[in-house]
Amino acid sequence: MDADYRCRTMTRDEVALAVEWAAREGWNPGRDDASLFHAADPAGFFVGLLDGQPVASISVVKYGAGFAFLGLYIVLPEHRGHGLGWALWQHGMASATGRQVGLDGVVAQQDNYRKSGFQLAWRNVRHEGAGLGQGAGDPHLVPLGMLPFDTVLSYDRPFFPADRTEFLRLWDEQPHAAGYGYVQDGRLRGWGLIRRCRQGWKIGPLEADGEAEAEALFCGLAGHASPSEAVYLDLPEPNAAAAALAQRHGMHAVFETARMYTGNAAPGVPMQRLYGITTFELG
Repeated sequence: MDADYRCRTMTRDEVALAVEWAAREGWNPGRDDASLFHAADPAGFFVGLLDGQPVASISVVKYGAGFAFLGLYIVLPEHRGHGLGWALWQHGMASATGRQVGLDGVVAQQDNYRKSGFQLAWRNVRHEGAGLGQGAGDPHLVPLGMLPFDTVLSYDRPFFPADRTEFLRLWDEQPHAAGYGYVQDGRLRGWGLIRRCRQGWKIGPLEADGEAEAEALFCGLAGHASPSEAVYLDLPEPNAAAAALAQRHGMHAVFETARMYTGNAAPGVPMQRLYGITTFELG
């Protein structure tokens, strides 16, 4: 590794640069991801500088006192194979000492993650489709902005291993997005959000009590895309109902990751109610 290489916390502009690198890698970030990600944990993003120039990135975003999620692990192609990414990895992981860490690992890196103590929990599979949904026609769908935030936060809580109140507040209020809750008999039975990305739209999260609620939410959310725009759903493979939903709407798998965690056991998640994860980068 070159002696003139150093690692430090990113600036806000450098987070935007890392998101741009992610776009070049084909990860298709959301239009507002850079500002949302940085605001979630300004001290959780790290850059590797070679001769003063950014060449590598990683995020280790902290939630609560005991959990972190790793993402945006990128080394520019022309600088790979020289140990720069590994040095930045160690720097980022050191910031999460004493915490369990999760990540969504691309296929090419999964063996390396195992060597660092990460264990497979399940696979997430990105599905793509177009011309989906009929808009918010179901009478049970309520725009997210009309629901008390604490109600949505309470519903989401079992799906994530730590408190993510501030992140979720930012996520729900992002400008290029729309969300719905499914309300029946005065009770929230599911919710979801769709956001504009560099290409098309991504649904995430999508959490629901059952298939009927998930179907209604999916159609309402997907209806925000024009018939020619792609819609993406990152669904957990163990939820067969989520895969069936994607298949009913003519979606096809285009990408996969391995959800992995450090420690002896993966956090418990109500998998049969999880139809779409929030984001590969922040969990």
